[in-house]
Formats: sequence, C-alpha cells, structure tokens
Amino acid sequence: MNIEQPPIRVGIVGLGRSGYGIHCATLKTCPGWKIVAVADIDPSRAASVAAEFVAVACASIDTLLTLDKVDLVVVAAPNAFHAPYTIQALQAGKHVVCEKPFGLTVADVDNMIAARGGKILAPFQNRRYEQAIRTIRDVVRSGVLGPLVHARTSWHGYGRRWDWQTLTECAGGQLNNNLSHPVDQMLALWEDLGWDGKTEPEVWSSMCNVLSLGDAEDHVRLTLRIPGHPEFPTIDIEFTAASPYPQDQYHIMATWGGLTATTAKVRWKWIDPGTLPPRVATKEPTADRSYNREDLIWHEETLDCTESIMDAQRQYYDDLRRTILDNIPLPITPEVVRRRIRILELARENAR
Repeated sequence: MNIEQPPIRVGIVGLGRSGYGIHCATLKTCPGWKIVAVADIDPSRAASVAAEFVAVACASIDTLLTLDKVDLVVVAAPNAFHAPYTIQALQAGKHVVCEKPFGLTVADVDNMIAARGGKILAPFQNRRYEQAIRTIRDVVRSGVLGPLVHARTSWHGYGRRWDWQTLTECAGGQLNNNLSHPVDQMLALWEDLGWDGKTEPEVWSSMCNVLSLGDAEDHVRLTLRIPGHPEFPTIDIEFTAASPYPQDQYHIMATWGGLTATTAKVRWKWIDPGTLPPRVATKEPTADRSYNREDLIWHEETLDCTESIMDAQRQYYDDLRRTILDNIPLPITPEVVRRRIRILELARENAR
C-alpha cells in the first residue's frame, strides 16, 4: 500500500458506539485516512467530535453529502437508516462503508447494490478479520481435521440493556445488532468448503426476550443445514444475554479431530488416519464384554491470539484503501454479505 498518496477523506454519519467508538477510534490510527466531516442528530456530539478531528460538524447526512472534500462516507447511524443513507451517499458520488446489519432485508441490499454505480460499497464485517477466526479457517482449509461434521459458535454474556437497540420500532434486537458477525464467520467456513450460495440453507431459529427492557429479542439460537450436502457441516449459532457461564466461542467437530477456541486462544487436535489399523464391523461380542476401544496417537497445536480487535479493524481499512486506490478486489463484497442477510430473513420467518 502506498501511503504517500493523498489521504482518503472520510465523513462519518452517526457518532455513537460504532461511529465514534469503532470508526473514529480506528481511523485516527490508520495511515492514509483523514476524518474531514461528521454528522449526528445531537449537535453537541457532532461539535465535540469535529473539534477533536479538526473536521466539519454537520447536522445531517444531507449537509455532509454537499461537501466536495468527502471521498467516503461511513454510515454508522441506527439500523433502520443503513440502507437509505447508503443509497443517498452512493447517489451523491461517494464511496460507502455501511455498518452492520448491511440492510434489514435482501431487498435493502439489492437496492444498495443497484445504486452503487462505479463507487465502492463496502460492508463493515470487521469481525472476519479477527485472528481467532482467521486461524480457524486456516486450520479447516489445511485438511488436517478431515471432513467437518459440525460447527458451533456461542457468543455468551449476561446483562440487561434498555437502549434503542432493544426496541423493535428501531429495528433493534440481537438478530439485527449482532448476529451479522457470527453468521458471517460461519458462512465463510461453508464458502471455504465450496458453498456458492445458490443452494439455500434450511434455517431453524428460536428467539425470545429474556432480560432487555425493550421488546426485541436478546436470546437467539440458529441451526443451519444444507440437506443432501454432507460436505457442509451443520452450523449452530447462539447469541445471548442470558448466560452467566460463557462457553468457548468456537467449537468444531471433524472426522479426524476437532477444534475449540476463544478470541484469545485456538486449540486443535487430530489423529493421522493412516496410522489406524484396518478393522471391519462385526457382530461378534468382545471377549471381556467391553465397548470397542483403541489407543489413539493425538497431535495437538495451540495458538495464542495476540492481535486486538483494533488490529482487525485497521486491517479492514488497510484493505479498503487498497481497493479504492489500487483496484484490489474488495475482500468482503456486498454480494457475499447478501447471503448473510438472507439467513437473517429466514431466521425471522422461521421464528414466526
């Protein structure tokens, strides 16, 4: 990446947990980027962030889009505004980073893609860059575990919330707010194994409100499978605010071994099938009335994840700069993320 080129000038719409806490915080540490404008419905918040970055404070996206010096717009407003604001920014001739969820429906995504023109439309799937999931995908692609049988991801916590993200009228709930991340990571495993999205998965879902003071779901459980395609393992996804005893975030079962991981450590172990003695199934009883058993030689590796979430977000923006300036293909495309939004649609339909 040539950081000697002029910086890409950014306008950020929405200065809450995501707009300020993720995008502003990341971009100020990334070479080759400059925040030049910000917009928020809270004038005092816009003014304070603008002062911090020596940027223009705007009362709305409409004002921000009139600024010629903005090359790229980060849409980090509440969920319901992601698609309309993205389309508005694209039609104004700006590149766009759209926060998750990348639209509330597949129709939203299709409308954004249609409005793209010659501009870059980048879904913000930053958790795909985390060291743990990158390592998991590398291990699976290596083939050392053999064919996968089952993959599970559990995003567990315990606590009440009462902000706008707990309200269905604001398109809140775990499905919109957070499921984009685990769904994206797990579908990437399928795609590594050859899934192209043309065969639609079956989705079973269970959603309920347990602790949040709004009316949206804070406990979600999904099971995904593709009948007739054993090469794609069944996937379980759980995202909950009702678990005081969190499980490991990732668990993979495979023919010759398996893997377990948190965001801090990845462990995997396997056997070499070539070392197993030849055997056949038999109806004869064992001599000592025991179950069949044999000694196995296990191989095991561990990786401590030393990269932070901020490192992952910097990698995202480094890649995006290469796409904009050097025409390197976008690593995570709108077309691929469309498959994720379809899973969320199917989850809602099944839950009803």
